[in-house]
Amino acid sequence: MPGISTNSIHADQELNRVIDVVPPINVTTTFRYPDDPEDIKPAVEYRDAEYDPSTSRPIYSRIGHPNSTRVEKVLGKITGGECVIYNSGLSAFFAAIMHFNPKTVAIGDGYHGCHNILHLLEKNYGLKIVGLDQLDQLSKGDLIHIETPENPFSIVHDIQYYVTKAKEIGAFTLVDATFAPPPLSDPFDFDVDMVMHSATKYFGGHSDLLAGTLTTKDPNLKLQLASVRPFLGTNIANLEAYLMLRSLRTYELRINQQSTSATKIVKYLNEHKDSYPSLTKIHHSSLQKDAFVAKQMKGGDAPVFSIELSTPLKAKSLPSKLKYFQHATSLGGVESLIEWRAVTDASASQNLLRVSVGIENTEDLIADLDAALKQS
Repeated sequence: MPGISTNSIHADQELNRVIDVVPPINVTTTFRYPDDPEDIKPAVEYRDAEYDPSTSRPIYSRIGHPNSTRVEKVLGKITGGECVIYNSGLSAFFAAIMHFNPKTVAIGDGYHGCHNILHLLEKNYGLKIVGLDQLDQLSKGDLIHIETPENPFSIVHDIQYYVTKAKEIGAFTLVDATFAPPPLSDPFDFDVDMVMHSATKYFGGHSDLLAGTLTTKDPNLKLQLASVRPFLGTNIANLEAYLMLRSLRTYELRINQQSTSATKIVKYLNEHKDSYPSLTKIHHSSLQKDAFVAKQMKGGDAPVFSIELSTPLKAKSLPSKLKYFQHATSLGGVESLIEWRAVTDASASQNLLRVSVGIENTEDLIADLDAALKQS
């Protein structure tokens, strides 16, 4: 089987439509029908199991277009299943909720955007939201949503535990693996029903596009998701799909560097913690001692970690003391970022800073943080 880097560059070669080495940006919204009337099908046939709106001959870019098809081909190989691409991570999460249609969702702390979607559904349709420690409130057809490692602390949850519980109940499992995409982890090792990623982050990797993915092992489920997507209006746009293909070509190089650097930085900070009077806590998967962590994080630890300082003012001020960490939200880009998390997440402690490690020289990043923390 080809490796991740090989698939990232060659998995979509069979879809070449021109002789260009780099696929062109298809800016068109609409595509000509075939010249031969025999090749033109009525809409009623689109319901056929053989018709996949995201891979068949393109008709309209809200349904599918050449670059979105190529992205799905590559990401399917990387994530180990049948992939559907969306215009953001939250669009992917919403599509998953629309598909499973649960009466109750169990969810951890995690990304506030997912919680806000669930709260909208709670308000409008009576969806019940419970914690991951309240699985006794789930029934058949309900959903367990596991973000692992979990934002913003990079805490790893035991996927096998939740899959076992879900099967006992007759519920479904959706794993958000944004913080640990392949080769760092593979939730399908534990027989989950579906995996989502905010592809904006490590698959995109350059802080210049929005995208999300859902991956399943079931081709029929992939077809269902692709068939519904046009009516959610959430297909990835042409330019973003082109940019995603560009990003995926270097994906494995980036994710491995970011994971290795983050783990080295956390190790250094943890070993020199006494040198930083204001540093009270460090959160990262590499510091977690649960036995299941090594089994899940088989390819390395999350490229994101969080720190807590002694006061909100110290936390808010630290980014201004750094040279190589830009003070901005999001994560996964080639540039290192640090965020006073309270700016975008109302539930976050004002002592908390989230750090996304880029691909800069690791020693430079360590020296930068070391100097800034000693000044705090």
